[in-house]
Amino acid sequence: MTVFFLFTVGCKQTEKVDRGAELYEMHCARCHIAPDINDLPKEYWTNYILPEMAARMGIKSEGFKPYEGMVFEEMEIVHNSGIYPYMPILNEKDWGILKSYILDLAPDSLRTVSHEGDLKKQIQFEPNAFAIDDVPGSFFTFLKYQEKGNKFWTGDISGNLLEYSFSDGKTRKLHSVENAVVDYVEKDTVSYITDIGILDPSELSTGRIFAAYKNGTKKLPDTLHRPVNNLVLDLNNDGVDEMVISEFGHLTGELSMLVMNTDGVYEKRTLLSQPGTIRTLAKDMDADGDLDLIAITSQGDESITILYQQDNLVFKTDKAIRFSPIYGSSWFELIDFDSDGDEDIITVNGDNADKTYIQKPYHGLRIHLNDGNNKFTETFFYPLNGATRFVSDDFDQDGDFDFAIISTFPDYENKPEYSLVYLENKDSSSYQFQTYSFEEANLSRWFLLDKGDVDLDGDMDIILSAFTYVFTPVPRSLSVSWGENNADIMILENKLISKD
Repeated sequence: MTVFFLFTVGCKQTEKVDRGAELYEMHCARCHIAPDINDLPKEYWTNYILPEMAARMGIKSEGFKPYEGMVFEEMEIVHNSGIYPYMPILNEKDWGILKSYILDLAPDSLRTVSHEGDLKKQIQFEPNAFAIDDVPGSFFTFLKYQEKGNKFWTGDISGNLLEYSFSDGKTRKLHSVENAVVDYVEKDTVSYITDIGILDPSELSTGRIFAAYKNGTKKLPDTLHRPVNNLVLDLNNDGVDEMVISEFGHLTGELSMLVMNTDGVYEKRTLLSQPGTIRTLAKDMDADGDLDLIAITSQGDESITILYQQDNLVFKTDKAIRFSPIYGSSWFELIDFDSDGDEDIITVNGDNADKTYIQKPYHGLRIHLNDGNNKFTETFFYPLNGATRFVSDDFDQDGDFDFAIISTFPDYENKPEYSLVYLENKDSSSYQFQTYSFEEANLSRWFLLDKGDVDLDGDMDIILSAFTYVFTPVPRSLSVSWGENNADIMILENKLISKD
């Protein structure tokens, strides 16, 4: 009798686990790939992820209010989106099985990543940090180097668009808009400034594109949902530029396109109906003569999406690379890393300004090789907590790609030196890199970076801009020193040529 009882209990437990696995795949992979349960500790599943999951299945969790902090207009937008359904889509019994399945598998803590012994002090670059305005602190939300004129543009949280010239070392204000500047594109007779609207997470569409002229600026009529990137180019070769806008949004968002009609008025089209798009590039990925679009999305269905242009601004989408929804995808570049004639994709994951702020071993830089048919395989991973931006180039001029990476969310308490690292490529075929640190990494909180030959000596230098607003835990000693340093910009001047 005892044996029969134990057998029966064991069978029921097995059935419960099987049902839990089935429910997990069914409900946690509806809108994105299912995250690995081991990627978050039990505490974070319990306090943050499971209550949010429940709300997205129409199930109420005690103490969790998904609409908390929203104004009425935001509540209406979220309600109409169906993100939080009014009626449960999962019964109470199955929800209990799903919760138990997750919490039984979730670890108490995450594994740590050790870089001990692999970090050397760099000598190739000479750092030079300076302020470009008289405002205490550094709050720059945009940075772009411009080879023509040897200058860079930067925008700040207050809506100022600035230009710094390396020829005379002077800063001048180009324009002012209403909110944080996050992109700027200069054309022959008109330029375009992207104003994010509300910088903090919001469902309100208050962002704008400003057309900038010599005598002032003019708002384009469409309001946008926290736009962060504007790709301006002629996609269909009709002589008129389109605008592909990454509307990051929050719970909702989209990748949109503004197309000028025959009356000279822009009409808005939705290309991807999902939040979190950060950046879009244009490249003929299928060699058919038409420009395609490649976009990175960092919320929900984190992914690299290729939008193949079929005919005159009609696109077919393909999720070329997909990540776990907790990876925090932040940036990507197209480069031919293995020199085989097609575009490979380099990504960094590490946006950590969310409810699960812990050091995550799956953050870092990844190389995805193209098989020639736009099917990508991850072939290299360099772990770096909080990695958010990178630049790639042959910085040491030995015929391969090197990388400089910034982390906006490193372990400032224990390993602040990992906020800026340089990976020198020693052997591309075997992915051998030597990692270097910078003594000046802690001069500020580095937020953006770009590259350019700023000293005109024939090698590529690196430009960093800072954002010292404290939005995640930072030791007080560091935040105080950031304010005292007032290091808005840091130039890493490549001494390769002059050294030789």
